[in-house]
Amino acid sequence: MSSYQTILYEATDGIARLTLNRPEAMNGMTPDMLRETYEALLAAAADSSLRVLVITGAGRAFCPGADLKVMSGMKFGGYSPENLLRFRVPLLLHEMPAVSIAAINGACAGAGMGWACGADIRVAARSANFNTAFINVAVAGDMGLPWTLPRLVGAAKARELSFLADKFSAEEAQRIGLVARVWDDERFHAELDAMVVRLATRSPTALLALKAHYLAAERMGLGDYIAMETEKHSRIRQLDDTVEAFRAFVEKRPPKFTGR
Repeated sequence: MSSYQTILYEATDGIARLTLNRPEAMNGMTPDMLRETYEALLAAAADSSLRVLVITGAGRAFCPGADLKVMSGMKFGGYSPENLLRFRVPLLLHEMPAVSIAAINGACAGAGMGWACGADIRVAARSANFNTAFINVAVAGDMGLPWTLPRLVGAAKARELSFLADKFSAEEAQRIGLVARVWDDERFHAELDAMVVRLATRSPTALLALKAHYLAAERMGLGDYIAMETEKHSRIRQLDDTVEAFRAFVEKRPPKFTGR
């Protein structure tokens, strides 16, 4: 486990877990947390052994956004180029090769919601609640919400959530398509672990290729994408893992993947 002050990070057997670790402050975001999260995710993005990354919060919250008690006492003179890079946390979650999961165990608002929306998959505990929140503290926001949120819930709903900034429940988040699963609090960690294992035991070549295909599709027209996809598919079809998966399906047994 790496040594950080505001987060916990560990990676083993193809799975990385990043825990926002300021439970005494509901995991409110500070400059140190922003820096450490960026550094950990940068390392995760460069780790070719990873298949899945989970970001969650310690204690009763995911992240309610900036810790205003800390931020209001700081002088603000703009951002240095180095600090600006750290605001790319949602971009790292979105574009890293591994599949990213935001495991929302409690309050998720503002910049914390921006981080969650950068992930590939969002799941929530039933007690979790959400709020875009930025307009409530007289800022237009950061962490990419106007880019990610409309792609998850639609343009009109994203604007409603942003401009009115009302709190909403985990059930509502699932209804509008923001989160994929809502689990009872007492089952949250067990259900999350089962999902992570399910993903991590897929063929790593296919899993990471599928993530790359989704990223490519965001930047390409349909015709160009299909040409690229078909060429990649023909390569994957010849790999040992794919041959093994086909054979295992026919033989009605679990496949044994080697990553080749």
